Amino acid sequence: MTRVLHVLDHSLPMHSGYTFRTRAILKAQQALGIDVRGITGLRHTQEGPAAEEADGLLFHRTFGHPRGMSGLREWREVAMFAEAIETAVGQWRPDVLHAHSPALCGQAALRVARRHGIPLVYEIRAFWEDAAVGNGVSKAGSLRYRLTRQLENFVVAQADAIVTICGGLRDDLIARGTAAERIAIVPNGVDLSLFGTPPEPDLELARELDLLDSQGALHPVVGFIGSFYDYEGLDDLIDAMPLLVRYHPEARLLLVGGGPCEDALRQRAAASSAAHAIRFVGRVPHDEVERYYALAPIMAYPRKRSRLTDLVTPLKPLEAMAQDKIVCASDVGGHRELIEDGVTGRLFAPDDPQACAGALSSLLTHRDRWPTLRANGRGHVASHHDWAVNAQRYEVIYQTLLGRSATAELGAAA
Repeated sequence: MTRVLHVLDHSLPMHSGYTFRTRAILKAQQALGIDVRGITGLRHTQEGPAAEEADGLLFHRTFGHPRGMSGLREWREVAMFAEAIETAVGQWRPDVLHAHSPALCGQAALRVARRHGIPLVYEIRAFWEDAAVGNGVSKAGSLRYRLTRQLENFVVAQADAIVTICGGLRDDLIARGTAAERIAIVPNGVDLSLFGTPPEPDLELARELDLLDSQGALHPVVGFIGSFYDYEGLDDLIDAMPLLVRYHPEARLLLVGGGPCEDALRQRAAASSAAHAIRFVGRVPHDEVERYYALAPIMAYPRKRSRLTDLVTPLKPLEAMAQDKIVCASDVGGHRELIEDGVTGRLFAPDDPQACAGALSSLLTHRDRWPTLRANGRGHVASHHDWAVNAQRYEVIYQTLLGRSATAELGAAA
């Protein structure tokens, strides 16, 4: 049985898009007969033991408090992480190290992989310098931005195999000089076994949120469930609501989640002429999210156009399609890899509230098309984004690397 140690920024029991993709990967690999464990760096901030089981998966932890000025602090962080990986490798002896971005994980794993002659897979889920810009904590072209990019380039050049989640990231790496044959794509996906028949709307919850009309029927609800970052374009979605309710007075917007932009978005909504049609819920426990999905037949993803959103495919639209939701999203590169306009969902011009309102209005007007859009969306996920299928791509990568290692050992022995 092949043993794979996944080197991670953070993991369950913390909740994020990063940890949910990690869980899906490791669970799918287990189902294929691969023996997996994870190890997290210092950015896993939830307290716990040195080795912790979460959802049937074992994660080793790194402990420490690196000090010093920026640059030196990260170097010490990598050293502490590498030491923890070294300990896990000594105890468990994996066949492959599989590091996941950011590049600090790749750098720490690279040190150990070279010391022990273990093949290293490096997986890029996003370019973290671009994510930092999108989250408002860095600026494009800054020293931090350039150093992060250089470190990533170094890890990519040294790793034995590269994985990305989409074509946008792959094309960017090729433009930087990485050979195309070194890069595999394992796209974002969902575990369809977790999605059965979508639950019926909880009318009591709808009543609490004032989403029922005078006859006690559920208003047509447009939903967004996720993090409130600037690049998500929720300001455009809020600005689209006055035009939408002009043509569909019964429409409502349900925003579930939180983040850095939450206060500004609440103020924007309160000042809107459509304030009566906008509901903020705040963050909800992960095991209750499905109740809120059930209230919204349409999920909106109005991401702004940026380097981050053009290169990276998000997970949320796939989860929505898996739950038979109709996806209405901005026409940025990351969405175009997931959604075919008019077939598996609707696309509209980014950074344009009027275009957003027009697409949503069209969907509410032509409800006879909903069954086809739902069926096509779920069918697309089943065909191209089911982890039970996608995980097999990892198995091919691992076996190829292990075959090369065995050949190299035989050549050295001869």
